[in-house]
Amino acid sequence: MIRLEKLSLVFGLGTADENEALKDISCTVHPGDFITIIGSNGAGKTTLYNAIAGTCPVTTGRILIRDRDDRRGARAGANGRAEPEREITREPEYKRARYIGRIFQNPLLGTAGRMTLADNMILSCKKGYRGLKISMNREMREQFRGQLAALGMGLENRLGDNVELFSGGQRQALTLLMTVMSRPSLLLLDEHTAALDPRNAELVMNLTLRFAREYKLTVMMITHNMKDALETGNRLLMMDGGEIILDIGQAEKSKLKTADIIRRFKDIKKKELDSDEMLLG
Repeated sequence: MIRLEKLSLVFGLGTADENEALKDISCTVHPGDFITIIGSNGAGKTTLYNAIAGTCPVTTGRILIRDRDDRRGARAGANGRAEPEREITREPEYKRARYIGRIFQNPLLGTAGRMTLADNMILSCKKGYRGLKISMNREMREQFRGQLAALGMGLENRLGDNVELFSGGQRQALTLLMTVMSRPSLLLLDEHTAALDPRNAELVMNLTLRFAREYKLTVMMITHNMKDALETGNRLLMMDGGEIILDIGQAEKSKLKTADIIRRFKDIKKKELDSDEMLLG
């Protein structure tokens, strides 16, 4: 689905504050992958997302994607085969938003609080497109009600309410639904349950797993919870110092425990893992 070739990202290049945030990263994300990403603060996890989403331009390297077409799966060419990869390294962020969805830790960032729920849903339908006019009609209203009912929060009866009236858990669940509605080729989750109370965190995580399965999504999920990282998805990446130091597939991951990851980190980096949040999680 997406391939990273020798990505580096340097902030303040050529200055006294120069900082190489990503170092020669190469990684292939396959269609249907659910990849969990762990690493202590400053490891480069969010910077990697910024590079993929186009928020921060990379210094060197390439990003290639084979995106989905018309919300039906792999794009097909005239001969019926999937289209070849195309490079998006210098493509602006708003264009990538057509096929790369992203959900942040802060539940307030994914919705427009002073707009109604209905207007937020309409915006999600035009995500990544400029000049596309969409107006609410009876068919769309019923479609939205059905989609919102799947959240199990009663939001299908609140289409006329401003989103700022909703709880953090409701807003994050809504953000997840709106992102899924756009059928992204790749979904980037940046600790999207970390700011929620345990009950809502579990609810949003269960919705995430359900949507990933039902919509056959390709997902990358940053988490500080080592247990969740090991138990969720089919692949685990560990980052440190702007590098991917571990890339573990499903068969191997299913046999590992937190202590095994800590030991591997120490063997590779010759130092102790210093993230209490990750260890205690």
